[in-house]
Amino acid sequence: MTSELNNAAAIANILTEALPYIQRFNGKTIVIKYGGNAMVDDQLKNGFARDVVLMKSVGMNPVVVHGGGPQIGDLLSRIGKESKFVEGMRVTDSETMDVVEMVLGGQVNKAIVNLINRNGGSAVGLTGKDGNLIHAKKMIFKRADPEMEAPEIIDIGHVGEVESIDTAVVDVLVQGDFIPVIAPIGVGKDGQSYNINADLVAGKMAEVLAAEKLIMLTNAAGLLNAEGEVLTGLSTDDVDKLVDEGVIHSGMLPKIHAALDAVNNGVKAAHIIDGRVEHAVLLEVFTDEGVGTLIDGRGAARN
Repeated sequence: MTSELNNAAAIANILTEALPYIQRFNGKTIVIKYGGNAMVDDQLKNGFARDVVLMKSVGMNPVVVHGGGPQIGDLLSRIGKESKFVEGMRVTDSETMDVVEMVLGGQVNKAIVNLINRNGGSAVGLTGKDGNLIHAKKMIFKRADPEMEAPEIIDIGHVGEVESIDTAVVDVLVQGDFIPVIAPIGVGKDGQSYNINADLVAGKMAEVLAAEKLIMLTNAAGLLNAEGEVLTGLSTDDVDKLVDEGVIHSGMLPKIHAALDAVNNGVKAAHIIDGRVEHAVLLEVFTDEGVGTLIDGRGAARN
């Protein structure tokens, strides 16, 4: 009986710790970039879906933006097409773009929607083409070459960047108590589809929705210093310094740039969290400790 009472007391403590966060974020929009291991491990996938449903159930407005790079790579491999990258960006010719739309807008998006709905939520899947959500333009990629007077311009195909976002369709869904699940595909003025980095879409989405938080799931413990220790409570100036010093580099840079842009353009805080931890989103939003790095303009404490 003592053990059962201790377990009950521990659960009660967790619930009371969550209460002020539930109250503070009631009615607030939280944009979540979903990717990495959290998208491929069955236990983590189910935990993520339950986290999102719980957030919606206690009055928050989660908006999910997802990636799908490994799934795209798998299908390309199965049809005998090699994946090519230029500095981390997938070269996307017309055939590859067809695969991207099929995987992101179909397979991956609908699987996430189905998982959320099976856990008691009401999710609706979108791509940036639905409701003119994401207006895109072709990304112009330039690579510096010391032997050339001007940077080399490299055509990487149907890779885009966000030009603008029209949130009308997302607003309607949120007001109707649905959870939007968005694939990062945009459309240009000429009707051409563009493959866009999901981190960038999540950051821009957080900006235009005036989100309280941008949460980005990764396959790392968060931002690490030179000694490999997780950093948190960072200001944007702190992060700029870490980038300049080369402490933050490689695959983390797109996430950092998206997070900084979001915070500098009105989003209250950005969180880069460890998606390998079960229920990472709930732990970050509802507890004092969290499971990653918090960035805001003031370098404030967690949450």
